[in-house]
Amino acid sequence: MSQYRVTYEPKHVTVPVEPELYPYSRYGRPGSVLDIALANGVHIDHACGGQLTCGMCRVVVEQGEENLSPRSGQEDAYLKYLGVRDPAVRLACQAVVQGDVTVRIGR
Repeated sequence: MSQYRVTYEPKHVTVPVEPELYPYSRYGRPGSVLDIALANGVHIDHACGGQLTCGMCRVVVEQGEENLSPRSGQEDAYLKYLGVRDPAVRLACQAVVQGDVTVRIGR
């Protein structure tokens, strides 16, 4: 079984994940940064339950951007609607982990 690590800053919490066990919780896309965080006691603000409608779960990818699923057209459009132009910003509910990654929680 392959295992990845997701590190959440500024909390300094690293969570080991096994993609074979996706989904971990019922929030966001299975295996998303939000799904993994909430299943492991790491709080990320969200109001829509991971349905891509609130934009509160924004994170900044500090390392491992290549290890996340690419932005969908829908995620990209929603971030633009919110005025986000930084390509390192992702919606935690949409970014599916595919390798080691470090994200910074907060806007």
